Amino acid sequence: MKRFLACIALALTLGAAPVSAEPLKVVASFSILGDMVERVAGDHVELTVLVGPDGDAHSFEPGPAHAAALADANLLVVNGLGFEPWMVRLAAAARSKATYVVASFGINPRDMEKDSHAPESKSDGDKEGYPAVPHDFDPHAWQNAANGVIYVRNIADALAKADPENAGTYAANAAAYIAELEGLDAWVRAEIAKVPAGKRKVITTHDAFGYFGDVYGVEFHAPLGFAGGAQPSAQALARLIDQIRTEGIKALFIETMSDPRMMETISRETGAEMGGALYSDALSPGGGEAPSYVAMFQHNVPLLVEAMLKN
Repeated sequence: MKRFLACIALALTLGAAPVSAEPLKVVASFSILGDMVERVAGDHVELTVLVGPDGDAHSFEPGPAHAAALADANLLVVNGLGFEPWMVRLAAAARSKATYVVASFGINPRDMEKDSHAPESKSDGDKEGYPAVPHDFDPHAWQNAANGVIYVRNIADALAKADPENAGTYAANAAAYIAELEGLDAWVRAEIAKVPAGKRKVITTHDAFGYFGDVYGVEFHAPLGFAGGAQPSAQALARLIDQIRTEGIKALFIETMSDPRMMETISRETGAEMGGALYSDALSPGGGEAPSYVAMFQHNVPLLVEAMLKN
C-alpha cells in the first residue's frame, strides 16, 4: 500500500510539474540584425536569420524554407527604409502573423536624392508595423554606431512586449550592449580624428557608408548606387576616375559581398591601391574578420584610417 501511495504521489507531482514554454520565435532579415537580436535576447529566443553572413540583402531571393520560418515566427525584425523590398512579398506568401519590428524606427534618415537629412517624421512606418510603401531613403543607417543604439532599443522593447516574463533580462542585456556601442562610437570618432580633414576621402563599391560619412566626417564616393544594382554608365565611371586622379584619392575599397572586377579596373586606371575589403551590409561567418556588429567597425575603421592617410 505504501508503495502504491508513493507511486500515486509521484504521478501527481509529475503531472503538476510546469511545462516549459516554447522560446519566442524571432526572424531577423539579415545578419547585422541577427547579431543584435542575439546580443539582446541570448538563449531566450529561437532565432532565424534570412540573409546570412556574406549575403546580399539587396538582391536576396527568398525560397520555401524562408517562407516556412516566417510563417512560424512570433517576431520579424526588419531594417525598414526600403532595405528589404522582397519582405512584403515573402510575408504574404507565408501568410505570416508575426509582429513586424522596424529596427530603424526613430532614426533621422538620409534622403537618397538630396543626400541630406530628412525630417525625423519621415522615418518609414511604425516601429511594429512594416511600411507598405518604402521611401527613397538611404537604408544603411546601422553604419552610424549611434543609430545602432536606436536599433537595439527598438529590438529590446519589442522582445519585452512579446515576452514579458524575460523583460528584465532583455533590458539588462540591452543596457550593457548600448554602453558598448556608445564606447564604440567614441572610439570611431577618435580614430577618424587621426586623419586630417582634407584626406578623408574614400572610394567604395556602392553607396553604403553615407551615414558613416555624415557623422564621422568622411567623404565617400561609389560607382554603384545605394542598392549596388545597375552598373554605372561609361560617362559616370569616367567622371569618377577623373575625380580620383585630380584629388589624389588613394583609399579604394571593395566590399565583401561585391564583385571586385570594377574596382580593380578603377585601381588600374588611377593607380589607387586597393585598401582591402570592407563589411557594409553583411557580417562575416563566425570566426571571420567581422562576425558581429561591433567587430564590423573594429575591422573597417583601421583599414579606412590607414588608406586615407595615403591620400
